[in-house]
Amino acid sequence: MKVNGIDATAIQAMVAQLKSAAAQARPAAAVTGAAGTAPATKSAAQVDFSQALKASLDSVASAQNHADQLGQRFSLGDDSVNLSDVMISMQKASISFQGTVQVRNKLVSAYQEMMNMQV
Repeated sequence: MKVNGIDATAIQAMVAQLKSAAAQARPAAAVTGAAGTAPATKSAAQVDFSQALKASLDSVASAQNHADQLGQRFSLGDDSVNLSDVMISMQKASISFQGTVQVRNKLVSAYQEMMNMQV
């Protein structure tokens, strides 16, 4: 089912990716508690949105930086870098950026709809 040009399965896949990135981004203090006591009482279903968003944006930025570095190394004549590796990393960075832009557009749209609601 397409919603405003975005496939619903793509949105679900992005949400799953955000959740997994948030699980990886949790610091050790959140696992052991603030003073090293009992584990935090947050359930696995609760994910801090800001941490998930930051982790997702960091992964997009790192993919773009990696693609840029490979491109520079290839253009400087580094024999250990293949053109196919450069093109694949650039496409991965492009796709992740496009996905991030689509998520941002959906968030802005949802925010605008909420602001237009009658209370």
